[in-house]
Amino acid sequence: MTSIDYSIVVVYLGLMIGVGVYFQRKASSGIDSYFLGNKKLPWWVLGASGMASNLDVSGTMVNVSLIYVLGAQGFFVEIRGGIVLIMAFLMVFMGKWNQRANVMTMAEWMELRFGSGRQGNAARLIAAIATIITTIWIITYFAFGAGKFIGEFLGLPEMLGMPPDFWAAALMIVLAMIYTVTSGLYGVVWTDVFQGFLIFATILIICFIAFTQFVLPESFSISVPLIDKGYTSITATREQWTSIWPDWNLNMPENSRYSVFNLFGITISFYLIKTVIDGSAGTGGYMIQRFFAARSGREAGLLSLFWTFLLAFRWPFIAAIAIMGIAYAANNGQAVMDPEKVLPIVINNLVPVGVKGLLVAGLMAAAMSTFDSLVNAGASYWVKDIYQKFINNKASEKQLITQSRLASVLMVVFGLFLTLNVRNLNDIWSWLTMGIGAGMLVPLLIRWYWWRLNGYGFASGIGAGMITAIIIKIALPDLPEYAAFSIISLIALAASIAGTLLTPAVDEQTLLNFYKITKPFGIWKAVRGKIDPAENKKTGKENKRDIAAVFFAVPWQLTLFLTMMVIVLKRWDLFAVLLNLLLVLSAGLYYFWYRHLSEEK
Repeated sequence: MTSIDYSIVVVYLGLMIGVGVYFQRKASSGIDSYFLGNKKLPWWVLGASGMASNLDVSGTMVNVSLIYVLGAQGFFVEIRGGIVLIMAFLMVFMGKWNQRANVMTMAEWMELRFGSGRQGNAARLIAAIATIITTIWIITYFAFGAGKFIGEFLGLPEMLGMPPDFWAAALMIVLAMIYTVTSGLYGVVWTDVFQGFLIFATILIICFIAFTQFVLPESFSISVPLIDKGYTSITATREQWTSIWPDWNLNMPENSRYSVFNLFGITISFYLIKTVIDGSAGTGGYMIQRFFAARSGREAGLLSLFWTFLLAFRWPFIAAIAIMGIAYAANNGQAVMDPEKVLPIVINNLVPVGVKGLLVAGLMAAAMSTFDSLVNAGASYWVKDIYQKFINNKASEKQLITQSRLASVLMVVFGLFLTLNVRNLNDIWSWLTMGIGAGMLVPLLIRWYWWRLNGYGFASGIGAGMITAIIIKIALPDLPEYAAFSIISLIALAASIAGTLLTPAVDEQTLLNFYKITKPFGIWKAVRGKIDPAENKKTGKENKRDIAAVFFAVPWQLTLFLTMMVIVLKRWDLFAVLLNLLLVLSAGLYYFWYRHLSEEK
């Protein structure tokens, strides 16, 4: 990078810190302000912030590596998480259900669902602990990716026995912590909005460069990392690499890290089923925090729509970087050795002066926007659900803000040092989505749809699932994803049912109150029978519309993202098919969902 590029990065970092200082006073008025912005933030701000928070450097590097190695069909691997397909469910019904709960955290939600007695407290405590553990691991994932990316540009030396990537990650984290800890959600979302504009500008520039200056060769080599170190080469053709139609089987070398995707049809089907369960269960952490901060159910829907639309621009950017990486390798006579480093290698070698600084600043913005949202949301579980609830229920607002900042710092320190034990980004992403995530998934799902589930059953399911996930990670680290996910999920399900049936049901008044407020569908007949028939009829109509809308929303999101991506791939035949499909799905989504938004409160 030149002095111009570095100047752009320095100016950007200075602006971010300035925003944090500016919002410090507003955020310090209380924890409602610090974590939810007093529910006064506009929907478009929350949507733009959500988009920026999803565009992390680690995920972008993983996604670029998947497209680089597997071609356009590598997109479908990220149904497991990188496509953020749960947005379709949040957009149609899950976002408004959570917004109606009027709580600050998912753990506080447990009290609304299970009551304020022992079983509600058990569910709340286990949800808070599980979320904090998961947050620390996600911080590890993001810090590792940020260090790997920024380390390519800073050239830091090894110090105190720590590798250069560790110090690069530490630098990024310290800078992000300044405004995250200082200004809470106000600083997080407004810096995210600014970062979103920067990210959007860099996406458009890189896509334009790739579209106008780079052409894929008819045939080219790709380097694939092996399980036991080293690399091997495979050959791909332009026609095959740019095809979006997924093959049922792939032919990755059996001793490569990408051989796990060889049963591609089964793998993608499994990821899709898992994502449907994820979306139907609702999410947690920084994503759900945006919906808790929304002003109404209607605004929860609008922020989801805007969030999803902005996310669609991520995939042409990823495809553009992969194309440039292939062109760079072809011109130099050999493939890029580590696919996870295609992104920084392209920036270093193919992006012009000035644009390079803008792109590095944009990707730093992506890393910091994800990181700041994650830390702010994670700290809320300590403050609201553990410290204030169980340790000091008479704490002043000043004490709670202090605890928020302390929790943020400690989670980051733990996450940063865990990066020293990470081998590669794809491994830890797989562990997060298919391992530790599976431990929480089943209890989070059935809490919405089965009236009989109680707080003890929820706590038993989460506890059993998380412990099983950790045991499998330690004892069976090479167990296939589908096997690990199935074992963990079944154990969590069994523990949830056993814990529920062996203990008393949630009291009737608590269940009635929860159902009237959130209006979920599912097995609620025992509760619905005690509610006014006219109200039941209105809720039933809403539920039927939402169920129908989901069948349009999920393929609509996938089609939207693919339509954007094939433009950069210059596959106009595919573009025509996808655009027509997108129009049909948009019409269905409008009819069953969008035109009813004005009715949502």
